[in-house]
Amino acid sequence: MQRLRDELAYLWKVKRPEVTQAVSEAAAMGDRSENAEYIYGKKQLREIDRRIRFLQKRLDDLVVVDRLPEDQDKVFFGAWVRLEDQQGKILIYRIVGPDEFDIGKGWISVDSPLSRALMKKTAGDEVIVGLPEGKAEYTILEVSYQPFTD
Repeated sequence: MQRLRDELAYLWKVKRPEVTQAVSEAAAMGDRSENAEYIYGKKQLREIDRRIRFLQKRLDDLVVVDRLPEDQDKVFFGAWVRLEDQQGKILIYRIVGPDEFDIGKGWISVDSPLSRALMKKTAGDEVIVGLPEGKAEYTILEVSYQPFTD
């Protein structure tokens, strides 16, 4: 949430005024129909305004989860899950919000098919997930609300 707030503040207080000033200067140069700086600046302003509207709506809808679930043996939002796939490969994922996902860190969106299949499951449960290349089966090895230390 803070990252989105920071982006909104930057766009509104820094970037938009800079681009508005550049558009104003380009408009002062004369013929706007053939003025590339003016045309590009107006396009950039529309993109900034679109992102600002998106961020404002998104921030209104966000809910900060600031406490752990009562049953920490089950998979819920914020959980770290250690899985084993059918080939015996160990995978570790954390279930995060759709604005936070980063597959490089092992963070998957709560809206992803795998997250939805894992919800409310416990260690030892098996889940089947429909993927574009077919179904995948995983066994939950461990659930934690702190990062795993290997």
